[in-house]
Amino acid sequence: MNSLDGIRSSLQGQGITGLGDIFYNLTTAELYEHAVIMGEAEISEHGALLCNTAPNTGRSANDKFVVEEDSSKGNVWWGKVNKPFTTEKFNALKNRVLAYMQGRDVYVLDCMAGADANYKLPVRIVNEHAWHNMFVKNMFIGATAEELANFAPGFTIIHAPNFNADPAIDGTNSNKFIILSFDQKLVLIGGTHYAGEMKKSIFTVLNYMLPLQKVMPMHCSANIGKDGDTALFFGLSGTGKTTLSTDPERALIGDDEHGWSNDGTFNFEGGCYAKVINLSQEAEPIIYATTRTFGTVLENVDYDETSRVIDLNSQKYTENTRASYSRDVIPNIVPDNKGGHPKNVIFLTCDAFGVMPPIAKLTPEQAMFHFLSGYTAKVAGTEAGVKEPSATFSTCFGAPFMVHHPSVYANLLRDKINEHGAHVWLVNTGWSGGAYGVGSRMKIAYTRALLRAALTGALHNVEFVKDEFFNLSIPVACEGVPAEILNPKNTWADKAAYDEKANHLVQLFEDNFKQFADAVADNVKNAMRA
Repeated sequence: MNSLDGIRSSLQGQGITGLGDIFYNLTTAELYEHAVIMGEAEISEHGALLCNTAPNTGRSANDKFVVEEDSSKGNVWWGKVNKPFTTEKFNALKNRVLAYMQGRDVYVLDCMAGADANYKLPVRIVNEHAWHNMFVKNMFIGATAEELANFAPGFTIIHAPNFNADPAIDGTNSNKFIILSFDQKLVLIGGTHYAGEMKKSIFTVLNYMLPLQKVMPMHCSANIGKDGDTALFFGLSGTGKTTLSTDPERALIGDDEHGWSNDGTFNFEGGCYAKVINLSQEAEPIIYATTRTFGTVLENVDYDETSRVIDLNSQKYTENTRASYSRDVIPNIVPDNKGGHPKNVIFLTCDAFGVMPPIAKLTPEQAMFHFLSGYTAKVAGTEAGVKEPSATFSTCFGAPFMVHHPSVYANLLRDKINEHGAHVWLVNTGWSGGAYGVGSRMKIAYTRALLRAALTGALHNVEFVKDEFFNLSIPVACEGVPAEILNPKNTWADKAAYDEKANHLVQLFEDNFKQFADAVADNVKNAMRA
């Protein structure tokens, strides 16, 4: 099957016929050469591959669909996240995409998603462009020679970024589309060059498949301490999930997507996809170094066209600048991409209202409440029209990728936490001393000190007090952190203004949680009440 004739025959068996040249499982150097020669990318002065996806510089959530099929429709949480698409429309669009691909050269990668051999998903990705194939080569787990010799795709992605849908003909919302068929084990992506769509499509697939096997799929990073203790870090974009898990004192498992089985934690991926806007060598030396590494794909990062010097502070194309790199370029990784059952679970939030504590210990009921809530906040300037902080709730810290009802994931997490006695913490990496525009962002050194104390068990030996608004348990002291910042109200000059903002956020939490009220016990529903 490793011969090109074998690959072509295998693709034909999937209905992908009439292709031009097939470039199969190329090396990094070969993909670089193809990307540069074809005018898809440039090479930075330090060797990273510079790619641009404008005008689509982020995921197109409104253009993602799930095919409504008899085998899966009873398991899908239909609605805004999982929008139904008919089988007839899917097959018609697939035929149009396959016709478009005929005669074109393609880049094919056969790889794996999932480091646990019991749940490993063989994935085939067919790309129109070399740099996209370089991206997925970084992001997924390389297949062994034995796996390639007997490779049978468990799921296939066909990515045709230059093919634009016609909503009037195809039933899409725009020229872009990301459509998953669980029956056909196929993802169609078109109309967008944003590479993250491929990565998140497979995450969505695993979010469907694994709960049916009683495995918890998680939008989180994970690392392991020197004593072998595993920690999970849940959080939405901008909360510090990648930064805080990439710790010189702890070995990295992965930065974004993991599973929790009866055997422990395992990474879905073979690489990392880090936000790099305003990245500094001083604050994040490990991730900074990857932006200057051969094999890294830099997405929408501004650079000087003559010198190829990159500017990580520039938002010329987007604030969502990204680096895709293999785990192998990180100096301190867990070699087998797996860990034990987590000893600590951290929920990260970036509270731009400045009213949540920098760390709090959660009860099991509070853990379910905050997991289902998935709170963080947007700040002024990040989106057009945002003039002041606005709350964002993304259930399970990853609503766009959850296929089942959120209670399926929450119940799985609850059972895992209870079975293995994990400690759960809520960590605010956002504002202190006032809301955004008045207060200041929590110092990363303080957040790291608080996490270190939680992960080493030092916080178990200090006194905790109850927060009056969120019913959270807050430590009164932590080595390396000024005591006055542990209770956020102490940092506000205007205490009445703090009370007003806190009450406002409590109401937002409770309003958002009404959608889950019928699916959880009363002690979860009332977790914010003393």
